[in-house]
Amino acid sequence: MNVWIASVVIAYLLGSIPFGYLLVRIFRKEDIREKGSGNIGATNVLRSGAKGLGLATLLLDLLKGLAAVMLARYLANGNYDIAIAAAVAAVLGHVFPVWLGFRGGKGVATALGAFLALTWPSAIGALLIFVAVFALSRYVSLASILASIALPIFAFFFVCSWTPVMTFGFLFLPLLVIAKHHGNIQRLLSGTENRFGRRSDPGKAQA
Repeated sequence: MNVWIASVVIAYLLGSIPFGYLLVRIFRKEDIREKGSGNIGATNVLRSGAKGLGLATLLLDLLKGLAAVMLARYLANGNYDIAIAAAVAAVLGHVFPVWLGFRGGKGVATALGAFLALTWPSAIGALLIFVAVFALSRYVSLASILASIALPIFAFFFVCSWTPVMTFGFLFLPLLVIAKHHGNIQRLLSGTENRFGRRSDPGKAQA
């Protein structure tokens, strides 16, 4: 099988493993999609009251992005373009998982894991932006959006040479994450977004 196809398919399947859904289903016998925002990501799992499962979801979602890119680099003998394609496929797998009717999470943790494998200084820089914004605002969504904007800026300084595939990947993934936060952006602008750690109103969507 062509290494491009193999890397992308494997990355998508890894990315599409719905760890948040599986952990809550296994350990709490609940469907996380029926809780809070209905999102399968770590934030919604945390908001549901399952702190340990939320942290496990965060770590596993990050690791699947990291593993997808590392495996692609191994299969492609370090070909960076194929690694970028795998990163895109892994995040698309998380956002549109085949196992859950293509309705998944927002891709933040998986994208972070993928970029840690692609350019760890850029990923760490974006993570620091996330931590700072979250510490000041307590908005997970705002921190995720601003970190996504910062990621390609950091990459511009830390990645030495660029190809069209790299440019696409470093712009597409942040834009995808931001687009998945469209509801949060509307609530941030209207002042109705919930801060992390505060109980949300029934039926109100969350990060």
